[in-house]
Amino acid sequence: MLVRRKDGADTTTLYAMKVLKKQELVKRNQILHTQTERAILQHVDHPFLMHIQFAFQTPDKLYMVLEFMGRGELFYWLKKDKRFSITRTRLYCAEILLGLQCLHSKDIIYRDLKPENILVDPQGHLRLTDFGLSKDNIWGAGIVGGTKTFCGTPEYLAPEILENKGHGKAVDWWSLGTLTYEMMGGLPPFYDQNMQAMYEKILRAPLRFHSHFPENAKEMLKGLLQRKVEQRLGSGRGDAEEIKVMAFFDGLDWDMVLSKGYDPEFQPPNAGLNFDKEFTDLKPEDSVVTTNLSTSEQTKANFEGFTYTEDAPVSRQDST
Repeated sequence: MLVRRKDGADTTTLYAMKVLKKQELVKRNQILHTQTERAILQHVDHPFLMHIQFAFQTPDKLYMVLEFMGRGELFYWLKKDKRFSITRTRLYCAEILLGLQCLHSKDIIYRDLKPENILVDPQGHLRLTDFGLSKDNIWGAGIVGGTKTFCGTPEYLAPEILENKGHGKAVDWWSLGTLTYEMMGGLPPFYDQNMQAMYEKILRAPLRFHSHFPENAKEMLKGLLQRKVEQRLGSGRGDAEEIKVMAFFDGLDWDMVLSKGYDPEFQPPNAGLNFDKEFTDLKPEDSVVTTNLSTSEQTKANFEGFTYTEDAPVSRQDST
């Protein structure tokens, strides 16, 4: 929901508020994922990652208040523009890569890279959001130092997730390859309306390119969309550094990318017009919880230290 503060010195700044029902988190076994998301939003500070401004809770719900990125989701613009230019794709890919590199440097995998989870800021730069599927303590590219949970969005799933043999940091580089291909081509490389057929394509179909894809992009995408984890670009000790030296990025100064020194080719229009009406037409009201948490559920949903204000974090249980 789009919100403002009701008290304090600033009552005009707009924020985006994410609301989660504790009972649903317990039922779906999402407690640890939510704790990880909350920790990332507060403690990982990076130009291309979303940051939390406030957090609080009631007995039934969790509330996370984030920066409002009013220029919309990358999904909205890709749907509108069909595909992006090579120049626009290159800068977007570079910014996303740096965000993922930051997470990986802290042994966190993102696992849900897709256009819907990438927001555009007022200057046209990108910000990754929604860390609900992220997982920490992952130090390996594959099963060694990895995890086994099946999760993600079908179009962007890496083969090793589909095979359920364990996965690590390399899944994010597969997703980056899928997204980069989609930005230039309009659809993910193995897309199919039938989900099972799409899974089969992800596992076995040859990688084909549109005629307008430059050779340096093809070279990088072949590396990112390599099914063998140990051979995938970014799976070595260098992680993102292996990708940053690819010819596709020739001419980019990575320090300038990090400092947002490049002017994006696309400058988004003013806030308020860049979201699908499916969402903006919804009534902005908080739902009423009609069922109470059981004693065991209350214990599981005890989010100690959840309350947070950016200027004055609070490390206590909040029930306001």
